[in-house]
Amino acid sequence: MAQVEATTERIVAANAEKVFDALADYSGTRARLLPEHFSEYEVREGGDGEGTLVHWKLQATSKRVRDCLLEVSEPTDGELVEKDRNSSMVTTWRVTPAGEDRSRVVVTTTWNGAGGIGGFFERTFAPKGLGRIYDAVLAKLAAEVEK
Repeated sequence: MAQVEATTERIVAANAEKVFDALADYSGTRARLLPEHFSEYEVREGGDGEGTLVHWKLQATSKRVRDCLLEVSEPTDGELVEKDRNSSMVTTWRVTPAGEDRSRVVVTTTWNGAGGIGGFFERTFAPKGLGRIYDAVLAKLAAEVEK
């Protein structure tokens, strides 16, 4: 099994603290940021950053639905890490200043991919598909915090 990685980033016209707070607000803002690929969104514990337990289903393709139960941690300032209890998937959100009232948001998801020919296709196509999904999340985040 090879590790698969998908990374997407965006510059947002809002300060880093405001952007991070919006991402960490699982009980409010976060649900509004999710495109149609996400369903059954539910905060099960916490709701604001560290200590949150959140569930959703992620439909990456018409045939591939991942049931995610994510534990949220904040290992460093400006960083949210979502570890899926149901798989090897880990998504890390990093928010850093990028000038006056601007932030760089980088989202990286990694997981242990399949082996063989299926793994080849997964490593080839899954990062692009997931990148498009997270690009939609980042566009909604920008619209939310740039108001």
